[in-house]
Amino acid sequence: MRDVTFVAWRDVAWGEGAHLGTAVVDGALTLVTATGTRAYTDPPVGSTSTYDTATWTSPTIGPGFAIAELVASWNATTPTGTWLEVRVRTLTRDSSGSWFVMGRWASDDPADGGAIHRCSVPDQATSWATVRTDTLVTRGGPGLVSWQLELTLLRRTGTTVTPAVTLLGAMVSGPSATGPARPSALGPASARGIELDVPTLSQEVHRGHYPRWDAGGEAWCSPTSVAMVLAFWGTGPTPAETAWVHPAVDAVVDHAARQVFDYAYDAAGNWPFNTAYAARYGLEAFVTRLRSLTEAETFVAAGIPLVASVSFDESELTGAGYSTGGHLIVIRGFTPAGDVVVNDPASHLVADNGQVRAVYDRAELEAAWLRGSGGIVYVIHPRAVPLPDPPAQAGW
Repeated sequence: MRDVTFVAWRDVAWGEGAHLGTAVVDGALTLVTATGTRAYTDPPVGSTSTYDTATWTSPTIGPGFAIAELVASWNATTPTGTWLEVRVRTLTRDSSGSWFVMGRWASDDPADGGAIHRCSVPDQATSWATVRTDTLVTRGGPGLVSWQLELTLLRRTGTTVTPAVTLLGAMVSGPSATGPARPSALGPASARGIELDVPTLSQEVHRGHYPRWDAGGEAWCSPTSVAMVLAFWGTGPTPAETAWVHPAVDAVVDHAARQVFDYAYDAAGNWPFNTAYAARYGLEAFVTRLRSLTEAETFVAAGIPLVASVSFDESELTGAGYSTGGHLIVIRGFTPAGDVVVNDPASHLVADNGQVRAVYDRAELEAAWLRGSGGIVYVIHPRAVPLPDPPAQAGW
């Protein structure tokens, strides 16, 4: 199976890193003393502002295998005039390496008080690694054997407000498995026949809505899936937050699409931007990889639905009725035989929330997921709902 680990810092674990102007207040990392300034030009508008900065740097982590890919995650709030930047450095055995920006992020758009237009950073590459929107991908060459995160907190110079970060982490994986895919064994009996009551929302209902944010509904699989999981946990934007949406049909989906939109990628599918959005509603959320549906079943047994990234041709997933090069769905349960009960926001390309629930063949869905994204999922849950026990090589 593929090597996968997930490491995160939260609460007292912030003490493991190096603080430069940052401190922990009520479990959240905050900016307490400015240690530098930065002039930043917001790309979509070209305006430049000056910000005070402080940083936190993680210890160096050696996962025990050669690094093929890395995806960072963070949970934070950024009051008006503040934002954050996450960077990662992957290191060779002789400790040489380069820093890459994994995201520049604010909770809200500038029109709603956000300091910047959130964005990934294109055109970052060395001879041995590159960043593809939200994922650091290695190119071979020197073996990258360890990694390190740097978090910069920024506030507009002359103010005293601060971002508050409650989680920072990264999923690191080795090369993908080779050879023919084999269906996984059934997971815990407690997951069989269990279907979590995740509300159904169709992205197709929003076709044509606000096309400036990723084509207007037709491409909103990720924010629609996140909106469904937020609704499952009984949270999400208030009516006041969605008052700008017209027509006001399932307005939480439009809100999510706007607030996860990556202005450099020009799309709403940036993985950590979606989990960061979920976290603003009091949940813990991060991106990781699972190795099989057997692992996914442990989450369902624990009462936690998952958002999974898949891709397939129409002939490869019976009953879907379409093809996709990349799509997000919600895994909400399993039949007694182990087939997968999902909320598919593409809903057979029918604009109807009643078409969203589907049951997909276990082997077909697992192949579409593991082949398509290597098993990427969004894990979104209240801290009061514990995650299942992780395997020996902990992916969560």
